[in-house]
Amino acid sequence: MRSIAVINQKGGVGKTTTTVNLAAALARSGKRVCLVDFDPQAHATLHLGIDPDAGGTSIYDVLAGNAHIADVRKQVAENLHVVPSHIDLAAAEMELADEVGREVILRDKLAEDDGEFDFLLVDCPPSLGVLTLNALVTVREVFLPLQPHFLALHGLSKLLETIEVVARRLNRGLRLTGVIFCMYDRATRLAAEIREDVNSFLQAVEDDRCPWYGAEVFETCIRRNIRLAEAPSFGQSIFDYAPHSNGAEDYRSLADEVLVPASIRSRLSNSAAHLSAT
Repeated sequence: MRSIAVINQKGGVGKTTTTVNLAAALARSGKRVCLVDFDPQAHATLHLGIDPDAGGTSIYDVLAGNAHIADVRKQVAENLHVVPSHIDLAAAEMELADEVGREVILRDKLAEDDGEFDFLLVDCPPSLGVLTLNALVTVREVFLPLQPHFLALHGLSKLLETIEVVARRLNRGLRLTGVIFCMYDRATRLAAEIREDVNSFLQAVEDDRCPWYGAEVFETCIRRNIRLAEAPSFGQSIFDYAPHSNGAEDYRSLADEVLVPASIRSRLSNSAAHLSAT
């Protein structure tokens, strides 16, 4: 199973939109997907049509030891399951502060679960607290959604520092594997320049012990699309709400990239170029 945390400590960069619609795209491709909403705002939960105030259990109950993952998990579409969140999760930051082993609670709870999935996606809160730390200890991969703005680059170093510390002390297998540009406007020079800067930074890493060694900037950029902003209010992924929109096209393309690793895509591209030349 591939386990992926979608994380950015800055809000409003397309983190939850990416988690939900990438999960939905992977599920539609036939992969079994479990999405864990680990953000107290519960936006991923709402996005997929679950009312967090309806009185059901949530990931908070799992962390508190009152429920198992299987008790909380809900199927929202074919191949797509969600472990919902609730505003109560905000209290977990304080409640777990003095707990021994607080940073591995989510990992241990998921280890007890017998659900079989191809992908685990964790929608993290826009902060670098105890909840995000739990997610980073649990997963093997990190996807980083970025807006093509200068300030987005400014926060990148802090996030990479956190990933490095977690990889060194708590989860040696943790890797940043992909950067996803969201709200992308191809008509602006700034967007292209920032994308190139990030790509150059990642390609310059030569130490294979570095947690972002081999990370890629995904070729697919998520364009600004009003349909992506509208879909959550209807409790639907972009594929149910506007299947022919640019947003649906972009997340479908992103899922294809996630399913085919960069190394394989490169070999396929080289083979195609060779055949074309001959």
